[in-house]
Amino acid sequence: DCSGMSKKNPEYDFKWCPGCGDFGVRRALEMAMIDRLEETGLPIENNVVVAGIGCSGNLVHLLEGRQPYGFHGIHGRSLPISLGVKMARPELNVVVVAGDGDFLSIGAEHIGPQAARNLNICAVIMDNGVYGLTKGQSSPTTKLGEITSSTPFGKIESQLNPLELYLTLGVSFIASGFSGQVRPLAKLITQGMEHKGFSIIHVQSPCTTYNDTFEMLKGNVQKGIEPGLWEIPEDHDTSDKGAAQQLLQQGGVPVGVLYNDTFRPSMDQQVEQMWTRANPKTVQELVDAFEF
Repeated sequence: DCSGMSKKNPEYDFKWCPGCGDFGVRRALEMAMIDRLEETGLPIENNVVVAGIGCSGNLVHLLEGRQPYGFHGIHGRSLPISLGVKMARPELNVVVVAGDGDFLSIGAEHIGPQAARNLNICAVIMDNGVYGLTKGQSSPTTKLGEITSSTPFGKIESQLNPLELYLTLGVSFIASGFSGQVRPLAKLITQGMEHKGFSIIHVQSPCTTYNDTFEMLKGNVQKGIEPGLWEIPEDHDTSDKGAAQQLLQQGGVPVGVLYNDTFRPSMDQQVEQMWTRANPKTVQELVDAFEF
């Protein structure tokens, strides 16, 4: 793989190939964090970026100058780590960055529990339908029958639809974006960070080396390829899970906010309510309770 370093930006030691969609995602996340900084007046250190393992993990190295805190975790465990961060410091803005392999294979077991808790974090998932970092093996979102380095005679597992999975598991904010549309993607990430609860921004981020889906997504008139991307209608009721499920039956890749539940309390809010009922003892009261 090629490095993203150059004489102009030697501080970015990104092991990404030229044209990788993750460059666009990185820029969108940077824009969203700068917007948040300007809106809230909070320092950049108020943000924590938790990464899994894969090409997406390079997003912990985000900005020039002062940085959000970056935590490069272990494979598939970005959600448990982010849960730990929010339990210790609920005032921090926690953003998970992961790929379709990391998040939807070994990491998939953690999506349901965090959706049930409505953990107040924003997950930005880069989906290229392949394990790019480890040389092109098939991932959960690889098409059925696809020839890859791990499926030389075609993939036999059916292709996962992540948006359907998130809806089924009860994720309270679900958006779908494209790495080639940086400003709209930045707005989706901003909405996800502002959402009080578990938000996932699922991004189509083509891998130019092992699974280049750019043409399939954008379309090519000269080759007669219709674009796979389509805008979610403005009149779509994002509070209606049934309407969201109907949209997904249209096929292709919707772009925009698919679902937004603004009524469910977040885990932070539920814990605060629990503490009022628990009537916790002070440290001194706990010490005094021991018999010496």
